[in-house]
Amino acid sequence: MKFILPAAALALTATIMVWPQVQVIDKNSSIGLSAAKLSDNKSVSMVNARFVGTDLKKQPFSITADIARNLLLGGTQIELDMPKADITVGNGGWLVLTAKTGVYDQENKTLNLEGAVNLFHDSGYEFRTKSAGINLNSGIALSKVTVEGQGPFGHLLAEGFRIEEKGNRIYFSGKCKLTLFPNALKGTK
Repeated sequence: MKFILPAAALALTATIMVWPQVQVIDKNSSIGLSAAKLSDNKSVSMVNARFVGTDLKKQPFSITADIARNLLLGGTQIELDMPKADITVGNGGWLVLTAKTGVYDQENKTLNLEGAVNLFHDSGYEFRTKSAGINLNSGIALSKVTVEGQGPFGHLLAEGFRIEEKGNRIYFSGKCKLTLFPNALKGTK
C-alpha cells in the first residue's frame, strides 16, 4: 500500500495535467456557429415593460405592458400588448386605463388604446369602450366610439366621451342614455 497509493496519486495528478492537452476529434457530432442573421427591429421586444414620466404639471404617470416593441427603427412609437396606464390626478386621486393593445409615443406623450379599453377612476367610476386616445401631457382622453359606464350615480351609455383635466371634467357625445340610481346623489353637495 505504501507504493500503490502514492503511485495512484501521481498517476491522477499527471492525468489532470495532461488531459487539457489531449484533443479528441469526433466527426460524428460537433457544435458550431451557424450563419444566422439577426432579425429585423420589429421582433425585438421587451417583456414586462415599464415607462414612467410626468405631465406638464409635473404629475407622475406610468405605463406598463406585458410586451413592448418598437414600431420603427429609431422611432419613438412603441407597440404595447396588454398596456396599463396609471395616471395621478391633481387632487391626489388616480386613473387607471387598461386595454388589449396600444401604441405609446414617447416623444409626444400620447397613448392610443385599442380593444376592451377600461378606464377606472378612484372615485368609483368605470367606463368601457373599444378605443381611446390619451394625451398624457394635457390630461385629455378622447373616444369617438360607444362608451358604457357606471359609477355611484348610475349607469351611462353614450356614443363617445372626452375627459379633461385628468378626470375632473367628463363630456359625453352623441346620443346618451343615463339611468340614475335612486338616492345616488343624496349626501353630495
